[in-house]
Amino acid sequence: MKPERSLVAERPIARHAAELVRQGPSAAELLPALARASERMARSLRGALALLLGGEPPLVDCGEPEDLVLGDIEARVPGLAAWSLYRVAGSGGRLLSAIDAEAVLRLVDRAFGGPGEAPHPMPRELPLSAELMVQRIESVFAAQFAAVANLRGPEPIAAVRRDSNLAQLEPYGPDARLAVLSFAITEAGRNPWEMRLAIPFAMLADFFGQADQASRKPARRSRPASPEDAPFGELPLPVSAVLVDVALPLAVLSALEVGQVLSVPIARSIPLRVADRTVAHGSIGAVDDRVAVQLTQLS
Repeated sequence: MKPERSLVAERPIARHAAELVRQGPSAAELLPALARASERMARSLRGALALLLGGEPPLVDCGEPEDLVLGDIEARVPGLAAWSLYRVAGSGGRLLSAIDAEAVLRLVDRAFGGPGEAPHPMPRELPLSAELMVQRIESVFAAQFAAVANLRGPEPIAAVRRDSNLAQLEPYGPDARLAVLSFAITEAGRNPWEMRLAIPFAMLADFFGQADQASRKPARRSRPASPEDAPFGELPLPVSAVLVDVALPLAVLSALEVGQVLSVPIARSIPLRVADRTVAHGSIGAVDDRVAVQLTQLS
């Protein structure tokens, strides 16, 4: 069946604005934002880990974020390690952390009063005491990352599973792109150790994708302008304290001579004026051999 006439569009086909169809932030945009957040996290980890280590704050350095897949991360952590999987409140995504098992066992030895040495040879699995130490490190790690990612609420990030075998956790698919942060912790007189945190790229946009745009938006004023705010707060205004305000007859004023003493009453409440407006009252006194006014009332 053929139409009686050719079909012609009555109006042009709609075209979406480029801003509406633009894809999410790219890796080139997200990784620098993550790098800035990791610097803040490294600084805050110093104090948080000091409580855990029971000594001076360690040095915490974080390298540049890396774009890796799961197999790459596993290759960076050879041998036994403590792997932890975290859930993010309000999101279906997961974070992954890794700590060298030797570092965990050294911390356990110190917690029990030892010199901080790991057993040799290393065990095939982490003992229960090591798992308790891992849980404490997880809490520190989760709290500090939640702070730099501006996540609010009770336990915005919490560990849900841990294992010394990464395959048991099955956190991501083999081809999932992950942004990986590596933190190096160094204490005086001790061997350094590392913690790694993996964040799926799909979650990076939720954490840091709007940060740069938000910083370019003009700040919304949350309260009316205050005289204490700039530039008004630094504006100098002459303030006068009126000690004497007395009326004299014209005949007395015309007969004034040098050395003459005038008896004038000083009020108990001295007004302080800005221009012609009284802003406060006070009483006269002295501080460090200087006349002073103690405010007793604000107008």
